[in-house]
Amino acid sequence: MLGKENRLEARIVSVNISTVKGVKKTPVPEIELIENYGVKGDAHAGNWHRQVSMLSTLSIDKARKWGIDVNFGDFAENITVEGVELWNFPVGTKVLVNDVELELTQIGKECHDGCAIARAVGKCVMPKEGVFLKVVKGGKIKVGDTLIFIIPKVGF
Repeated sequence: MLGKENRLEARIVSVNISTVKGVKKTPVPEIELIENYGVKGDAHAGNWHRQVSMLSTLSIDKARKWGIDVNFGDFAENITVEGVELWNFPVGTKVLVNDVELELTQIGKECHDGCAIARAVGKCVMPKEGVFLKVVKGGKIKVGDTLIFIIPKVGF
């Protein structure tokens, strides 16, 4: 039905930042999200639709099964969440955590030419399973915080 929505909760297991594009992100205790900009101090922040990146532990576990030794932040994700299939959420999904509001704007992306993981094993999880978000309302988030995904229901 129009106007209906589903809600799903997940927990943040890592928040990550890098000051340079094209490298792994480093886990930090907390990050500050700035409205219409992204993660304060992160190289990928800016006035565009991919201000924040998010990846599920399910995707990281998949890469580990491929034989890749990876940790949180290694796919350059800003936020690592526990056990949800992010790639199945539709564009437009709202994400609430503390006072922060994010909106899912893109699912997946092409790996850049210098992607170390894709070069090493010939594949990467980000092209199909990483998601990107825009900061609607800023604030601080940290490991252990609960995310609430408000998933729009499509159909009649």
